[in-house]
Amino acid sequence: MRGCYRNIRAVVLGLSRSGIAAVKLLKANGAHVIGNDNRKLESLDPQVSTLGAQLVLGSHPKELLGEADLIVVSPGVLPQNPILVEARRRSIPIWSEIELGYRHVRGTVIAVTGTMGKSTTATLLRDLILASGRKVRLVGNIGVPLCDNVENSTEETVFVIEVSSFQLMHIDKFHPHISVLLDISRDHLDWHQSFADYVNSKKRLFDNQTKNDWAVVFGRNPLTVEMASHCDARKIYFDVNCLDTLFPHLHKDGSVIVQHEHDRTTPVASLESFSLLGKHNQSNALAATAVSTLMGISQEQIEGVFAQFSGLPHTLEKVQEIEGVHFYNDSKATNIQAVKAALASFDSPIVLILGGRLKGDDPRDLCDAVKVGVRQVFAIGENREILKKALSDVVVVEDCENLEVAVKKAYIRSSSGDVVLFSPAGSSFDMYRDYQQRGDDFRRIVGRLAGTSR
Repeated sequence: MRGCYRNIRAVVLGLSRSGIAAVKLLKANGAHVIGNDNRKLESLDPQVSTLGAQLVLGSHPKELLGEADLIVVSPGVLPQNPILVEARRRSIPIWSEIELGYRHVRGTVIAVTGTMGKSTTATLLRDLILASGRKVRLVGNIGVPLCDNVENSTEETVFVIEVSSFQLMHIDKFHPHISVLLDISRDHLDWHQSFADYVNSKKRLFDNQTKNDWAVVFGRNPLTVEMASHCDARKIYFDVNCLDTLFPHLHKDGSVIVQHEHDRTTPVASLESFSLLGKHNQSNALAATAVSTLMGISQEQIEGVFAQFSGLPHTLEKVQEIEGVHFYNDSKATNIQAVKAALASFDSPIVLILGGRLKGDDPRDLCDAVKVGVRQVFAIGENREILKKALSDVVVVEDCENLEVAVKKAYIRSSSGDVVLFSPAGSSFDMYRDYQQRGDDFRRIVGRLAGTSR
């Protein structure tokens, strides 16, 4: 099914960004396409009504499978959805949008996955590759569908693809030349049936790699090392600290990234000008640097990008300082591990705003991190009572009806030199369309505090 889908009957499940892109690519290559979503037309992007595809909306009826030759599924559709269960029973191929797009790619594919840091690492890689003079396209789970970006690619094009466990679950031939596995911890257990299922989906990153490919692997976690152990690709490991038994690897020696092999240590680049907060972001920089060494990107080019790179919106983003109180927007922190990393990034006392839709994490896992430097917690969202119960033994927790109330109270309870950190530990879907809208609301609320007295 590479390239031409004439006489193919394809069903696209889910008509958000990736689903719309999949419909367009399939139709452009001759397929008969049925677009399906459990939402009504008025709740969908206006583009949907102009796609020229047959639309079945409001539910996922099994009758859609009829004569279907192919299912392309969006990340929002759970794998246990009855229509997917039935498609598997009938042995109908199920692809993610990433799999569909990959079959139209010309050029080099670099794929990045992990529990947190994917977007930062992928964006940093994009900038590094651009600095080396190559053509590069940043796509995937970062919010830019691959299917919308395959046209006019050439053998010189580099695709940096952020891939989620949802997308990897439904690949077939997807084959990165360089795969990047960041750290793994519990996440998306509202979507996956178990942590093992989540890990197995992530491991699919390596399925089609050969000895001619590379795997860049976080070396501090035995789980990530084990996940990559059966991969045929050549491996290079990374961690902020020196790794004792894994070679070759990159680690940090003072402010310098070095590559360490059995009998040789080579300086690669300095982190002196890298301004992002937190050890986890230094780890992301190490992962990107490891890829850079494989692609022949020079030390000067790496350090030049480090000096310019300011991070991503909604990821430990400094919003404002008001009367000595520093406000940080970390709306993209949708799991416990991301909140722990954010808390570890500050030496100042923290007033923490938590809350959203938990994804199967146990909020009690935050207790040790919270009791070290958090002055008070304000909890919002549908799980605020769960958060309060989980953390009240180690910190004062007050539940608030919405984000605006929480921000105002956090400001009142803070002192000059404190950090007010919005790092939710859950998805946004209880109150907002996505984490971007949630983070934008935090920015707006903080902006209105300026000039007010506590």
